[in-house]
Amino acid sequence: MPKPRILVIDDEAEIRRSVRMILEYEGYDVVEASSGPEGVAMAEREAPDLVFLDIKMPGMDGLEALQRMKAVNEALPVVIISGHGTVSTAVEATKAGAFDFIEKPLASERVLVTIRNALDQTRLRDENRSLKRAVEVRHQMVGESAALRQVWDAIKRAAPTNATVLLLGESGVGKELVARSIHRNSLRGRERFVQVNCAAIPEELIESELFGHEKGSFTGATEKQIGKFEQADRGTIFLDEVGDMSPKTQAKVLRVLQEGEVERLGSARTIKVDVRVLAATNKDLEQEIEKGTFREDLYFRLSVIPIRVPPLRDRPEDVPALVRHFADLFSRDNNRRPQRFTPAAIEYLQRARWKGNVRELKNTVERLIIMSPSEIVDVDDLRDAVRVESRAAAGDNEREPGTLREFKESAERAFLVGKLREHNWNISKTAEIIGTPRSNLYKKLEQYEISQERDG
Repeated sequence: MPKPRILVIDDEAEIRRSVRMILEYEGYDVVEASSGPEGVAMAEREAPDLVFLDIKMPGMDGLEALQRMKAVNEALPVVIISGHGTVSTAVEATKAGAFDFIEKPLASERVLVTIRNALDQTRLRDENRSLKRAVEVRHQMVGESAALRQVWDAIKRAAPTNATVLLLGESGVGKELVARSIHRNSLRGRERFVQVNCAAIPEELIESELFGHEKGSFTGATEKQIGKFEQADRGTIFLDEVGDMSPKTQAKVLRVLQEGEVERLGSARTIKVDVRVLAATNKDLEQEIEKGTFREDLYFRLSVIPIRVPPLRDRPEDVPALVRHFADLFSRDNNRRPQRFTPAAIEYLQRARWKGNVRELKNTVERLIIMSPSEIVDVDDLRDAVRVESRAAAGDNEREPGTLREFKESAERAFLVGKLREHNWNISKTAEIIGTPRSNLYKKLEQYEISQERDG
């Protein structure tokens, strides 16, 4: 690992020599400059990790040199050193972007602590940027199809506003990615993005999750909890599967949208929140309104800007780019050399019936990369992936179960679909009838890709 490089800019040779001795003894690489212009040029040429800069120099003083260096590299940490330190000078230097201000004579311990703090801050900032880039790649919307371009156009129009957005589309189409893109491109992009899966949280806990609770407000509330709306203050909250909220929770969400305030369970105090709400559902909410399971006034509040995210079958031309993206992602995650999909394999994947949409394609690519013995994935490798083969080759007819496990899964799926139809796709009622928690039923629906649109 290369030694950190530190640039010392001072017109006094003795100061430069003493700082060099301190730094080289600690293992740092040191370069020197005897004037402001020379230091500015050296900062650009040598790309130091840190600069010590004297504030009183003939010609170009330290403040001017600081401003010029910051104009070239805003992230460069610069420590001002001065034999005539005053509060006003320190304040001026800090406003101009100095990391710290040290008075002469320089104490070695003070110098070394400042260096460690500056380099640690730089390392943390670099790590933060790397993590952000990795998150952005992982949540990147991939494709150039006309259907996806329409979504991008809607994102560009909606993002800069504070309008509530309702994302509509089948399971697995990428509604979360659209929500993250809206947040990232909004004026709130630097604030928090808080995601809540309304279907995955048991009905008796969802109010506490969204709005928080006070200690002792109900059995098991041993500590005060801050709700998701409070956590998202000044940022964005994403209510996924919003069609699965209970009527009581819907009323409280409507209040947040109308009044901009929440009330924790067990508290009479209202808390003001500034939150942008994005919501998503794979249900037909207008149909849910007719059934009486979703509030019409909440629907109108949520759907100020509706954006429909297309299923993968409507954008097959995006499959090659998605396959390459997922292959690169998983190869990097699994520390493997990137695997290449042959043109025939790509064509096969384009013809497949992706009932689970992009999520199913992503899982399939990961499975192929892990299970394929060679660096090239061809059609023969795809035929071993049963789910892909059954969709591409079998059309609408599901193939015969070949194993006991497949038979059990097929029977369980048919049982669940039958019960859901019997109870008009009421999830809570069906879960109660078949004797399973609602959250477990939702897991089964996702596992078997059961939906009213597909199986109703």
